[in-house]
Amino acid sequence: MKTRDRIIHSATELFNDQGERNITTNHIAAHLGISPGNLYYHFRNKEDIIHSIFDQYARHLSESFTPARSKEIKLDELMGYLDAIFYLMWQFRFFYANLPDILSRDELLQQKYLKAQEQLRSAVEALLKSLREGGIIAVSDQDLPDLGQTIKMVVTCWIPFQIAQAPHTRITKPLLYQGVLRVLFLLRPYVQPQISEQIQQLEQHYRQLAQIEG
Repeated sequence: MKTRDRIIHSATELFNDQGERNITTNHIAAHLGISPGNLYYHFRNKEDIIHSIFDQYARHLSESFTPARSKEIKLDELMGYLDAIFYLMWQFRFFYANLPDILSRDELLQQKYLKAQEQLRSAVEALLKSLREGGIIAVSDQDLPDLGQTIKMVVTCWIPFQIAQAPHTRITKPLLYQGVLRVLFLLRPYVQPQISEQIQQLEQHYRQLAQIEG
């Protein structure tokens, strides 16, 4: 792995484990066993590193939530999208946990974030239409944008909500799987009767993951 990529990977790891506010470029360099000068050769400052991490986040958003070429999404593909939601919340949990503060410090990053969110809005709506075409949900064109926006809100706000309830909350995988379950809960009223039993099995799968520690 190239030094630049190692810096991004280690910074993400440290931000996730200890909080972005608590980590400096010196911490990142020490974690990697390199000199601060070597780090500054690749990145001007911590904000520059955060931009690179965000670029990875935006790529995952684009790649993970682009509907398949087929207009219809089947149940196993729905599970893939739910797993992608979990991956993003887990891999970039520091970003979700401290989103307003990080964006308020960097106008350019905020612009990049808003652009990524607009692309995600379109992608989520397209995915919901594909779920409808696949016979999984029945949702009107009128309700579809609001459903997509609400799903986005749950995913974006799940970690801050948990921290607000208990400031010393430890963000664990089971906690994030509970967020995935909330997404399924939002879809439940729209699920077609003929696959309700399969959706219940899918919920049970994530319910078990939400109870596993570690």
